[in-house]
Amino acid sequence: MTQSAQLRALSEAHSAHNYHPLPIVIAEADGAWVTDVEGRRYLDMLAAYSAVNFGHRNPRLIAAVKRQLDRVTLVSRAFDHDQFGPFCAELAELVGKDMVLPMNSGAEAVETALKTARKWGYEVKGVPADQANIITFEGNFHGRTTTIVSFSTDPDARNSYGPFTPGFRTVPYGDIDALREAVDDSTVGVLIEPIQGEAGVNVPPSGFLTAVRRLCTEAGALMIADEIQSGLGRTGTTFAVEHENVIPDVYILGKALGGGILPVSAVIADSDVLGVFKPGQHGSTFGGNPIACAVAREVIAMLRTGEFQERSARLGAHMHERLGHLPSDLVHEVRGRGLWAGVELGVRARPVSEKLMELGVLAKETHETTIRLAPPLTIGEQDLDWALDQVEIALKA
Repeated sequence: MTQSAQLRALSEAHSAHNYHPLPIVIAEADGAWVTDVEGRRYLDMLAAYSAVNFGHRNPRLIAAVKRQLDRVTLVSRAFDHDQFGPFCAELAELVGKDMVLPMNSGAEAVETALKTARKWGYEVKGVPADQANIITFEGNFHGRTTTIVSFSTDPDARNSYGPFTPGFRTVPYGDIDALREAVDDSTVGVLIEPIQGEAGVNVPPSGFLTAVRRLCTEAGALMIADEIQSGLGRTGTTFAVEHENVIPDVYILGKALGGGILPVSAVIADSDVLGVFKPGQHGSTFGGNPIACAVAREVIAMLRTGEFQERSARLGAHMHERLGHLPSDLVHEVRGRGLWAGVELGVRARPVSEKLMELGVLAKETHETTIRLAPPLTIGEQDLDWALDQVEIALKA
């Protein structure tokens, strides 16, 4: 039995089967490439669902973590540390808001945003106690906590986890009329992915985000943009909402904010929104810890140059141009922006993912018939072209 088979057998026997990974065991990674325990290299075209936007073991990010490891790693929020204030100020400046509430995972940040909207609704908007509602969209993916799956429309995420948390109304993604009908005086927020990642990289109709922004303003509700996957350069801009020049009331960030090194997430809004929290009303022991702040500050500094956004826009245009020329009998649709694509197939996508792995490219299927492509923003053009060559070979096979 190979080392890979032995390690996969251990995983199969002793870990819960809540994932269906490709049969590969990765031992090393660098830039856009990973190496398995047998020494074979693969081009990573998934980037940990956008958590590794800046490449595996990015030298600047690794250096920032190493520097912080030699100083202090955790003090909890019982005390301030010298990375915390600068991190909050720099992230607030990048986003264009006043305040930051740091957490760890993306799901924690979404839960924090939901609590923010409700608390704001009761204490600022004046919604009657326990009457607040938040609008969400079909096909959404915001995490897997009990509250979040309460408004999921994915049976795998939702089935057998009830009873569900009330207070949510779900409408079709991209349907502004359905959204308008769902909003009432007790609506405190509209939670939206500017591009739906898990659903297959679904891009909303042109003008939809602008219409959502206008409706939220008219209704006195918070527009909450979940940019956990779509943000921080992935779509060719710092945030995906920028494609329509929309400014939401609340941003939710995660994944790439931690540089692919550790979980870092945050909710960012102005003080009239996040200012509703008082000491003891929300928190996290590890949220905003010194290592998290150190690596996130380096991420923010890298994004300030615009280099990664420009690379994503330029290479993304090239990727989508090439994907658009794939045979129409094999590919029904290509969706996405920047270095992010959902390739909709006329066949099951899992065998295509497995064939790509055999060819040395790592990608992953979603919703049975879609292959997601999201390489690190640091990928070279020659590597990207080689990967796209393999996509065509795998599809024809």
